[in-house]
Amino acid sequence: MDNVSAVRILTLSGINETMNYRIAIFSLTLLYYSLILVFNISLIAVIISDENLHEPMYVLLCSFCINGLYGTTGFYPKFLSDLLSSSSPEISYEGCLLQAFVMYSFACCDLSILAVMAYDRYLAICRPLHYHSLMSRRRLSQLVCVSWLTPFCVFSINVLFTSRLKLCGSNLQKLFCVNWVIVKLACSDSDTVSNNVVSYAIIVIYVSHGLFIIWTYMHLIKNCVRSKEDRVKFMQTCVPHLISLLTFLVVIVFDLMYMRFGSTDLPQSLQNFIAIEFLLIPPLMNPLIYGFKLTKIRKKILCLVHVGRK
Repeated sequence: MDNVSAVRILTLSGINETMNYRIAIFSLTLLYYSLILVFNISLIAVIISDENLHEPMYVLLCSFCINGLYGTTGFYPKFLSDLLSSSSPEISYEGCLLQAFVMYSFACCDLSILAVMAYDRYLAICRPLHYHSLMSRRRLSQLVCVSWLTPFCVFSINVLFTSRLKLCGSNLQKLFCVNWVIVKLACSDSDTVSNNVVSYAIIVIYVSHGLFIIWTYMHLIKNCVRSKEDRVKFMQTCVPHLISLLTFLVVIVFDLMYMRFGSTDLPQSLQNFIAIEFLLIPPLMNPLIYGFKLTKIRKKILCLVHVGRK
């Protein structure tokens, strides 16, 4: 049993600095999480209920919003519960591994869906005559499944290796569990070799996603320069995707760089904000951007609001 952690309870000490303002933070967090739920669920309901929106772009957007709900549910309920607790927040080792799995799979699933969205826009603008044959319902289903299953599979392996580590510490300077921070609690660096190998493999997989998105946008921009009609399509459907992509990349890369190389001398509250940026900005911003920018969705929402007022 040497490969089994002796530590069964971990402390999330990143929340300690916020305890003096817990009621205010709880109220704002609950309001913010409620807005995330309302906007994402509303967009999902609109897409599912309207057959005119059962097109690849909107199905992918629906998947995007479902992933937003999945990721935020892995953080906000536990965080709200911790704010109401009078003692230092704790989490079981198994619960911590589960939360780490949710956080990582949520972030990488976002990138996978963004890559599929980029492919869909490439086909729609650069190969319009072959769009319906290349992006059939069967192909769309396969791409959505791959975008979800890939992060689930790779992070299952990552978390499995982490679960076999023997930990010599129980204090996490975070608001939530992150696999890399758990690995740093390992008693011996030699035990983490497998984790590092898997981590580098994951980096390669998702860097390739990023390179693919860059490739599609190179072709999209090249096509849009030639045609006014394609420029209109690009502005209507690609700009929201591009905003979502850039926002995601900025918050994720910033968080990863800080987690690996950042200074611990920064105030804990600032460290906390950096850590949860990807749970704050994209889940709320994405449904708002797509809801306002995509004409069909905007018209459907305005129609529902008008009917509700009557």
